[in-house]
Amino acid sequence: MKQIVGILLAAGSSRRFGADKRLHRLADGTPMALAAARRLAKACRRSIVVIRPGDDALAALFAAEGLETVVCDAAEQGMGHSLSRGIAASADADGWLLALADMPFIEAASYQAVVAALQNGAHLARPSYQGKSGHPVGFASNYLADLLALTGDQGGKAILEAHPADLQLCPVADPGVLKDIDQLSVRGSKYAGAHA
Repeated sequence: MKQIVGILLAAGSSRRFGADKRLHRLADGTPMALAAARRLAKACRRSIVVIRPGDDALAALFAAEGLETVVCDAAEQGMGHSLSRGIAASADADGWLLALADMPFIEAASYQAVVAALQNGAHLARPSYQGKSGHPVGFASNYLADLLALTGDQGGKAILEAHPADLQLCPVADPGVLKDIDQLSVRGSKYAGAHA
């Protein structure tokens, strides 16, 4: 069976949220980034959380869960650096499932659907809900060089756009694949929009 490694991008600076949203507690009291990491870890035997320098509180949370972390020294320069750092830490994998720490509402079945697509030979895969593409996104190992070359704010979107014929969509009944924490209402219980 192919080794699909989960990469959780948790090195953002949370500028739009106004506070460190990674530690924002969900309704059950779980810090958002930890909730996202737990769901990813259920789908991928090996999961890596990418954090930024000085993230001691987050690192301690993940360590207590037995989750692997890597520090991206260039995190402030954009998501591309964090993504490539996580890939570099697992360059021997057969593929990667890239997830975002601010999307803690994705159901386990949605992660598993993308992993299954990669296991069955897809080069690129992502879930779709009601016709809209969502997260997490899967990349097979033939995209290793492209992923390692990412810098700045350039994430995996450029790779997806350059290779549309390689993309397999995985329809799911899960609105969580489109929702991030910024779209919660002020009451903290409703979704307020779609995340492209």
